[in-house]
Amino acid sequence: MAELLEWIDECKFLVEHSQPQVATGKLTRVAGLVMEAVGLKLPVGSVCTVVQKGAPPLEAEVVGFNGDKLFLMPATDVHGMTPGAKVIAQEPPPIAPKLGVKAHPWRRPEDKTKHLPVGDSLLGRVVDSNGKPLDTLGELKFEKRCPLAARPINPLEREPITETLDVGVRAINALLTVGRGQRIGLMAGSGVGKSVLLGMMARYTKADRVVVGLIGERGREVKEFIEQILGEEGLKRSVVIAAPADVSPLLRMQGAAYTQVVAEHFRDQGHNVLMIMDSLTRYAMAQREIALAIGEPPATKGYPPSVFAKLPTLVERAGNGRKGGGSITAFYTVLTEGDDQQDPIADSARAILDGHIVLSRQLAESGHYPAIDIEQSISRAMHNIVPPGHLNAARGLKAAFSKVQRNRDLITVGAYSPGADPQLDHSLALYPKIENLLQQSMLESASFDEALAGLQSLFPNEFKNDKH
Repeated sequence: MAELLEWIDECKFLVEHSQPQVATGKLTRVAGLVMEAVGLKLPVGSVCTVVQKGAPPLEAEVVGFNGDKLFLMPATDVHGMTPGAKVIAQEPPPIAPKLGVKAHPWRRPEDKTKHLPVGDSLLGRVVDSNGKPLDTLGELKFEKRCPLAARPINPLEREPITETLDVGVRAINALLTVGRGQRIGLMAGSGVGKSVLLGMMARYTKADRVVVGLIGERGREVKEFIEQILGEEGLKRSVVIAAPADVSPLLRMQGAAYTQVVAEHFRDQGHNVLMIMDSLTRYAMAQREIALAIGEPPATKGYPPSVFAKLPTLVERAGNGRKGGGSITAFYTVLTEGDDQQDPIADSARAILDGHIVLSRQLAESGHYPAIDIEQSISRAMHNIVPPGHLNAARGLKAAFSKVQRNRDLITVGAYSPGADPQLDHSLALYPKIENLLQQSMLESASFDEALAGLQSLFPNEFKNDKH
């Protein structure tokens, strides 16, 4: 009996100190953005390391397979890679609770996807797609990691959108009221004040936490957004994840997923989160690069079908949490090439989001900032969160603004005679006040109550039956 117990103790010691067997394969092909490997059987989304003598390790992710071949997307440049390089699957240590081996603190044994740091230690920091600091504030101190891959909450378990959210922008608060937990698209071309408007919302929105994902933008704009637009005060309660245009498409997509994971962590802690992703179009372009590289056929204007499947998968993770929990109010910017509102990504985004705000180049060129085109913009949750008087006054203002815009040419050339159209005369009388309500300096904060008071001064009769 003693010999048996001694043998069991020896087996325990050997198991506890043994090294797990590592699954390896080899690199067989590198073509453009995609690498091919054989000898491994891994699920899509698994993380691998490619190693060879004389070159630093290269991280890659499984993005597809064909028979025994795995398609890998590298996270960095593949310069220097040679045929036959070893491909190692990154897996957590095995768990054997009966033998006293401690489980990995951040991963389940069956979870092979990447896990990245989350938590309050990220506040005020700027990190890359892997959670590594880009600022000069030292290493991150975190206690938890979360997987990038996660499923959205059951829609029947979500809290409905019932509360208004003050975003600090008068035109949005008054005419495009946003609800807490809503998902809004910001449709804009280049150079019409998109980043400035995002910075205003990041600074002035009534939110506990702000998570900003700068995906696929120019590297120069990252620093400008942080220092000039977000500002020191805005950064204190914010987390910035930057994946600029010069990184691989894999890291750009990972940056978007990481932004969502950080926001979800704060929401699950009961916080009301403002999430800003700039831009959803760059995320779609990154997925297009990957899909085309592994042989998926293009469909709509060069975008493969998987792009339009990925967009709702990302967007549906935002929104309100379960009853009694927090919320994620999300703003996704959508770049409209040539100001074309029928761009396939813009069209798809309108279908899956809870509203959209369109920025007009014509308004921007005339010095009207923020250049929000209230005629083309809409908030689909507004009718559920504001009283009827507010809703009717917003509709009245839109009608008056539209009336003047449609007759602007006649008025400019002097072809319109006052008195010919009483509705147009009334709209012309209100127009200077309407413009004053819609315009706002980037350094000015306009609360929801101030915006509502300005709207009520223009249409007092609409508010008579509302209870305040």
